[in-house]
Amino acid sequence: ERLRYLLVLLSLLHGTGSFYVPGVAPINFHRNDPVEIKAVKLTSSRTQLPYEYYSLPFCQPTKITYKAENLGEVLRGDRIVNTPFQVSMSVEKKCEVLCNFPNKPVTLTVEQSKLIAERIREDYYVHLIADNLPVATRLEFYSNREEEEKKKEKDVQFEHGYRLGFMDGNKFYLHNHLSFILYYHREDVEENQEPTYRVVRFEVIPQSIKLEDLKADEKGMCTLPEATGSAPQEIDPSKENQMLFTYSVHWEESDIKWASRWDTYLTMSDVQIHWFSIINSVVVVFFLSGILSMIIIRTLRKDIANYNKEDDIEDTMEESGWKLVHGDVFRPPQYPMILSSLLGSGIQLFCMILIVIFVAMLGMLSPSSRGALMTTACFLFMFMGVFGGFFAGRLYRTLKGHRWKKGAFCTATLYPGVVFGICFVLNCFIWGKHSSGAVPFPTMVALLCMWFGISLPLVYLGYYFGFRKQPYDNPVRTNQIPRQIPEQRWYMNKFVGILMAGILPFGAMFIELFFIFSAIWENQFYYLFGFLFLVFIILVVSCSQISIVMVYFQLCAEDYRWWWRTFLVSGGSAFYVLIYAIFYFVNKLDIVEFIPSLLYFGYTALMVLSFWLLTGTIGFYAAYMFVRKIYAAVKID
Repeated sequence: ERLRYLLVLLSLLHGTGSFYVPGVAPINFHRNDPVEIKAVKLTSSRTQLPYEYYSLPFCQPTKITYKAENLGEVLRGDRIVNTPFQVSMSVEKKCEVLCNFPNKPVTLTVEQSKLIAERIREDYYVHLIADNLPVATRLEFYSNREEEEKKKEKDVQFEHGYRLGFMDGNKFYLHNHLSFILYYHREDVEENQEPTYRVVRFEVIPQSIKLEDLKADEKGMCTLPEATGSAPQEIDPSKENQMLFTYSVHWEESDIKWASRWDTYLTMSDVQIHWFSIINSVVVVFFLSGILSMIIIRTLRKDIANYNKEDDIEDTMEESGWKLVHGDVFRPPQYPMILSSLLGSGIQLFCMILIVIFVAMLGMLSPSSRGALMTTACFLFMFMGVFGGFFAGRLYRTLKGHRWKKGAFCTATLYPGVVFGICFVLNCFIWGKHSSGAVPFPTMVALLCMWFGISLPLVYLGYYFGFRKQPYDNPVRTNQIPRQIPEQRWYMNKFVGILMAGILPFGAMFIELFFIFSAIWENQFYYLFGFLFLVFIILVVSCSQISIVMVYFQLCAEDYRWWWRTFLVSGGSAFYVLIYAIFYFVNKLDIVEFIPSLLYFGYTALMVLSFWLLTGTIGFYAAYMFVRKIYAAVKID
């Protein structure tokens, strides 16, 4: 099935950046052909714990078969499985009983009733798919328009999946009848051929109907009561409950072509906010560029011209400024191995994120290929180890390091080890909850094999060549005796630097961050990779610029310990991401239990750490190039 959805057509940024690239082989159905309905999982934004479909006592087919899944699907908690729904192309069904004989309702035990009531209270949604299209619930509401327009037009939005049930006071009601509405597009065929159809939309109207109101006959057919007179199916968690699971199928012809069938799910009403975000970011970058050009063109040129005047060299040496620390500016910092290892991981992350966003922008990792984004990211991170190792090895040699094997091992295990450790601890908690979000043991072994079988050897290979390569050429010699650092002003403090340096890159990307958080924590589709690519480039530019400004001020204050400081300060926007994540948790999410909160902050810690490595690495290399440039431009006796 995955091969069917190999994505081949390339599309570039368009309008909203919302491109779905269809697969090469859509499935053509003839009339009466079976259309298989599969279940994916149950999800809730309140608990963040997905469960597989048959964790609840739904009707089961005679043989349960699970679809073979890719790495991304397993990590997301998808467990795609067949269901007993019998749906045929273009065949209507008024009302049919799903399982057991019509005169024999399904009996839920007290434990099952308790479980269903708990899932309803936790606001769980059920996710089904037909022909790889996820089910959606149509929501109609009036927008804040003029009164006359209100009567004419409703706004339609779609909710992913359907609600398991609802609460009224302290009573629980289960949606036991599903009205499927499937839309098909009739394909053009030659005159004497049988017409072919393609599924282009899959909607559901869930209903709760009491057992007494569903009149079923011996053939398994049932009649739905009038909408006004029916009572909902209550689930009492303190006793056994009896009910019927029923469904109806309605087909409608649609003008939507197969290639555009995902547009319904990806419709965004607030595309303007993305353009506002991009314009806001560009303004931030121009503002930074203005400061930079002022510093570089005016101040630096003046500095270099003064320093290079041969007649009054004695006066110059008495002045303060960045030239005074020329004998110490390239002095290797403390813990060079750890610094080069972290920067190596940063390079690995940078290459992975750049390629993933670019490929997704071309439409190759659309939501229809479930789990493709995560699978691609995992494999790319492993293979980018060769670049991470090369840059780390070369920098380690420049910093007068000698133990290259230990350095390579540190690069290959430091950041991935922290990530694996945090994920393993969180996974133990998810296992304890019997959630499908827990990574199965074989998958964990496979990930470890990828880490030690692909990533580690590639990091060693890159590190070996990087360490053998000529170290970076520093334009000035380092003195043997370190220079004394004058007392620094309060605003040169590291933490103040982090607060100052982080706010502009964060300001350039925080609107996009909101949509990414919604996609991760509220089961939304994120597909605006065109915007994300622009935001990523703006982030790279703003991090580089702010890093150069900060390192210039630091050297002017005659503090030559810039290696670690630049790395820490450039990653300052990660501190704001953490603050934003806490704000999002308090204001946007309705999480109250301990384990969902632990999961949220555990995964947030991983995101913040990765973001700090990424932005710190970008800023470090920008500052290093800047420092080498300015010291190469002055004459040193």
